[in-house]
Amino acid sequence: MHAFKELGVPDDLIQGITELGILKPTEVQTKAIPFLMNDGSDFIAQAQTGTGKTAAFGLPLLTKVDPDQKRIQGLVIAPTRELAKQIGKQLFRFTKYCDHKIFVEVLCGGDNIDRQAKALQRPTHIVVATPGRLLDLIKRKALTLTSVKHLILDEADEMLSMGFRKELTQVFGLTRQRGSTWLFSATIPGAIRDLVKDCMNPNPHVLRIDKAHVVNRDIDHKFVICTRDEKNDIISSFLKQRKKERGLIFCRTKEGAITLGKQLTKRGFPVAVMQGDLTQKERDTIMRSFKKERFQFLIATDVAARGIDVEGLTFVIHHQLPEQAEYYTHRSGRTARAGKSGTSVALIDPRERKKIARLEKDLGLSFDRIG
Repeated sequence: MHAFKELGVPDDLIQGITELGILKPTEVQTKAIPFLMNDGSDFIAQAQTGTGKTAAFGLPLLTKVDPDQKRIQGLVIAPTRELAKQIGKQLFRFTKYCDHKIFVEVLCGGDNIDRQAKALQRPTHIVVATPGRLLDLIKRKALTLTSVKHLILDEADEMLSMGFRKELTQVFGLTRQRGSTWLFSATIPGAIRDLVKDCMNPNPHVLRIDKAHVVNRDIDHKFVICTRDEKNDIISSFLKQRKKERGLIFCRTKEGAITLGKQLTKRGFPVAVMQGDLTQKERDTIMRSFKKERFQFLIATDVAARGIDVEGLTFVIHHQLPEQAEYYTHRSGRTARAGKSGTSVALIDPRERKKIARLEKDLGLSFDRIG
C-alpha cells in the first residue's frame, strides 16, 4: 500500500504528489497528516524549512475544502512573497488529478494589487497570502475572511521576527469563526508562546520534534577558525573545489554582502547578491536567474534570504555566524533538501569557538573543524 494512503490521503491527491516525486512521508508528514485529517483542531508543529511541511498541512487542508462552496475556506499566511508563491504552486500541483477543482489564489506584495482584487472575484477556496497584502485587500473590500474555517501560519517565528505581530493579531480577529488554527514554526520562542496563549485554544495538539530532528540530519556541519582578512581566500578556495556545485553564502550585513560580492566577482566567480535594499523587481530577477543557473553562487543577508527555496544547493557558507541560533537553523536548511545531503561551513574567529559549542548544545548538532 502507498505510504501516504496509510496516512489517510485520498488517491487523487496521492496521484498528484507521486508525480512530484513525493513518495515517502517525512517525519512531520507522518505525524501531522493523520491528526489534521481526522481531528484537525488547533495544532502546533516545530518543523524546519525543507522538512515537507507544505504537504503536511496542504494535503489535509485540501481534503477539508468543499469545492461546491464558492467561498474562501482555507487561509495560509506566510512571511515572504517567495514562500507564499511556492506554497500556492505546490497546492495547485497537489490537486492536478482531483475530480473537483479547488481554486487557490496567492496574494502578496510586489504584484499588481488591482489584478489580485480582480482575480478574487472568481470562486476562491484557499488563499495563500503575506500579512500586509492580505490586510490591504481586505481594506479595499476585495475579500472577506468570514467563511474561513482553517487558518495556517507557516514559518510563524519568521513572521514575528519580521514585525508582523500586529497584522497576525488582526487576522486572528477577522477569522474568529474558524474551526482550527495550524501553526508551523522552526523554533518556538517566547513570542510564539504568547501568540498561542492569546489567539489559540488553551490546549492545542503539539507535535514535539526533538533536537535531533529540528535541523536536517543530512547536513554535514563544519567550521574554520580564521581571521577576518583570511575569509575571502578561504571562501575562494572552497568555491574552486566545488566545481559545478551551487550554494549560498550568508553575510550578517548588507554592506558585508555587497563587499564580498564585489571581491568574489573580481576573482572570477559567478555570484549575485541578495540584500535588503533591493526592490521586489530586482529580487525577482536575481531569484529567477539563480534558479535558472545563470550564476552559481548567491550571497545573501538573513533578512533578504527569507523565503528562498532553490533545489539542488549542496552547501551553505556562513561568512559570519548569525546572532541567533534559529537563524543558523534557517540558513543551513537551504541545503540538503528532498533527501539529498549538503554541507554547512561557518567561518569564525578564535573568540567565537564558544558559539559553536552553544550551537551544538542548543540544536543537538556535531561540528567538525576543518583547516
